[in-house]
Amino acid sequence: MPSPKSLHFAKKSVGVGLKDFEQQIDMPRMRQHRLAQLQAQLHRLDYGGAVLYDPINIRYASGSRNMTVWTLHNAARYMFVPTQGKCILFDFHNCEHLSDGLETIAEVRPARGWFFFSAGNRLQEKAEAWAKEMAELFRQHCGANKRIAFDHIDPPGCRALEKLGYEIKDAQEPCELARVIKSPDEIACMLHAIAVCEVGMARMREYIEPGVTEQEVWSVLNDTNNRMGGEWIECRLLSSGGRTNPWFKECSEKIIRPGDLVSFDTDLIGPFGYCADLSRTFLCGPSKATEEQRRLYGLAMEQIHYNIDLVKPGLSFKEFSEKAWRIPNEYHANRYSCVAHGVGMCDEWPKVTHAPDHARSGYDGELKPGMTICIESYMGAEGGAEGVKLEQQVLVTETGCEVMTVFPFEERLGG
Repeated sequence: MPSPKSLHFAKKSVGVGLKDFEQQIDMPRMRQHRLAQLQAQLHRLDYGGAVLYDPINIRYASGSRNMTVWTLHNAARYMFVPTQGKCILFDFHNCEHLSDGLETIAEVRPARGWFFFSAGNRLQEKAEAWAKEMAELFRQHCGANKRIAFDHIDPPGCRALEKLGYEIKDAQEPCELARVIKSPDEIACMLHAIAVCEVGMARMREYIEPGVTEQEVWSVLNDTNNRMGGEWIECRLLSSGGRTNPWFKECSEKIIRPGDLVSFDTDLIGPFGYCADLSRTFLCGPSKATEEQRRLYGLAMEQIHYNIDLVKPGLSFKEFSEKAWRIPNEYHANRYSCVAHGVGMCDEWPKVTHAPDHARSGYDGELKPGMTICIESYMGAEGGAEGVKLEQQVLVTETGCEVMTVFPFEERLGG
């Protein structure tokens, strides 16, 4: 269970109304911090600048947002981030006004859409016109440095820029590494998202009864997030009864029955664009938990708290993998995909693998104060009847870590 110190920390989440008598989130300060973090990474890698299409990267660097989910799959909006100075945003048709007042942005221009939906059989023509405009921008802001990073770029635009002498680099590395250490303002935003998520989880818990469907329960979380200023939810991971094993089934029209376990993972992007990534498993009454359900829950609790206790600054990812709670053989095949992962405006670097997976897919690094990570557990035997999903979001501190959620575990299952 969270320590009293953890609960004290998590209860520091702030309101968002403007007040003149208490500390509030300083949005301009947060935006300036985030842009500086990204530009430091660009400077470290000796890039002239970066062109960002991913709306989460754009949001991080500038605070600007517009049609986030739509622009995740339509390249209709992008931003140039120079290694020094303010950003230049290329926004969707007639949307320039949406970034008025943002001190991180020097100029807003109309975007050139050269993805197929927008350009059709003129795609090559439009990609070349886009490349010429960008090359002129690079000459103005990057000088002789022709190393430009992109988080996404389709082949026609890539080839057009390469013909003009530019060296295309990957922007995801500097974007991910910039986001690793959270400022106090970012942590406050994240705590607010978690508080909204916990309200949704509490309402879900009250709503679960025999006869409701998985989708109805999931809609409660969506509704709460929308009503309280949240933005979207990354997945639809909620299942009940026999659908809880194996994991990763999305919610369905299955009717929840007495005695079913109901497992879910929130993946919620709340107010201000920060993620609350929490998992719980509930029991649908009025039935009592079976011995097998309590055993699964007890193992998941043991795993998640054992691994939380390992978290401290200086711990390498490889060492974390090696020291992590050992999953019994019966549950190894259905193990969750990682021990832990970073979290910020979405799931972020790093990913800490299980020890048996490290040689194949792991990488190293170390935990540092100011990082926020999620500790994962899924417990379900291969071919078993049910499974239990738990997850906690924590802040790495100078001496260890602080749990960021106060939402309780399920007492009827042994939590």
